[in-house]
Amino acid sequence: MTRSVQALAYARPSALESSQVGASLGLETAGGLTPRGAEAHPRFFAGFLSAPRIAARGLLAVADVAAARYYQRTLAASLDPVVTGNGDRLRFESFSGCCGVYARLDVLQDGLEGKRTGHGTTNVDVNNPLRDALSRITADDPLHLRVGPEELAVTTLDGPVVEKKVPLPDRWLRGFAEAQVASAGFDPRAELSAAQAVAFLRSLPRGSGNAARGAQWVVASGSALRPTTRPVPGAVCLPGPERLVALQRVLRHATALRVYGPPVADGAPVASAWEVVLPGMRLTLTLSPDASRGFSGEGGVLEALATDGAAADAELVSVLLAWEPTIEPATLAERSGLSVERVRAALTRLGTAGRVGYDLADAAYFHRELPYDADRAERHNPRLVAARELAGAGAVSLDGPLAYVASGDRRYQVRESDGVLTCTCQWWADYRGKRGPCKHALAVTMVRRGATVAGGVR
Repeated sequence: MTRSVQALAYARPSALESSQVGASLGLETAGGLTPRGAEAHPRFFAGFLSAPRIAARGLLAVADVAAARYYQRTLAASLDPVVTGNGDRLRFESFSGCCGVYARLDVLQDGLEGKRTGHGTTNVDVNNPLRDALSRITADDPLHLRVGPEELAVTTLDGPVVEKKVPLPDRWLRGFAEAQVASAGFDPRAELSAAQAVAFLRSLPRGSGNAARGAQWVVASGSALRPTTRPVPGAVCLPGPERLVALQRVLRHATALRVYGPPVADGAPVASAWEVVLPGMRLTLTLSPDASRGFSGEGGVLEALATDGAAADAELVSVLLAWEPTIEPATLAERSGLSVERVRAALTRLGTAGRVGYDLADAAYFHRELPYDADRAERHNPRLVAARELAGAGAVSLDGPLAYVASGDRRYQVRESDGVLTCTCQWWADYRGKRGPCKHALAVTMVRRGATVAGGVR
């Protein structure tokens, strides 16, 4: 796994402070992007929270996921959450170290006392002393939230900074893209009341032993969820239910639980999303299809990365984004002159660079810019790199609906039928397209669509 070191420089540690006029939560920001360009310490919000205790616990849940590994727990994981200001809300996002759980807390305008936010994306410092302080908030006394530096200190931050250096796996970045692609294919499957949500989530195991037994399935039954022994129509996969433990932070404040998932096809495990509705907020956990299998290997973004056309479309669509809280592909298609299908492919490609996410509650994309060198995720995607090498080396020969790919000392046959490519390689035999196309099918796609691949890897 390729890893880079990400340096997060904060003006000072985030802290929860008390004074005679009340408590103040100051979340310090590192480098990020805003409509004004790159900023060392962007400022997104200053105002009161309508439900301080719930917001504190929601933020802790996102931080829990950022620091967790639900698979291979012996390895350390810790990365400060990402925050995006979208004008009418703050979104706090994180990804688990094992790439299998994506968490997002949306603090909506009602949760921000009706105030607007700035626009942009950056990391926020969530240190251990802050976590301890947040966990001690037990009442909804007035709490002032500041995301970014003190207003008077914005231009005087040339002094010492607090720097964190954290390992940033390329697969962690690919996971952001794959989770967005998976979520865009989900439909609402169930909605539980507060009492039913609490009863269901508290009945789930908290230990790690359940992951070894494979995915479980649940299905809506009236206004509740019940287990099912097989994935019947409308069922939702619950892979590694112990990975929902972060939701326990906010359960007592839940007003509803919404469950999302894709259509069930052949009974294979699939991803799912679990959204706790809170006063003025939403906390969502998206689970990969298996506790031992992160989003980074799903391959859902590879088709959108396989051609220069998708890159050009993404470049055009990107200039039309402005940190909108909801992005409608049809609107972008009208403004860009592209088809809706090409806009969706462009959004997928932008998601690979961390520039868009997907909000299930709104059934819409949203704009954000991950504060990392997210293009590494594309440059180091093993299947994409291998496919470009094959196409650039002239290893692909076309014969109508058939294609042949010379790889190593073997020759593989790739067949197209109804827009679906199948291959005679072991990858296809193992996964049957469930984890994206193999490198041979990708190389054929590149050659058929006329991608520029001269010289191998670009």
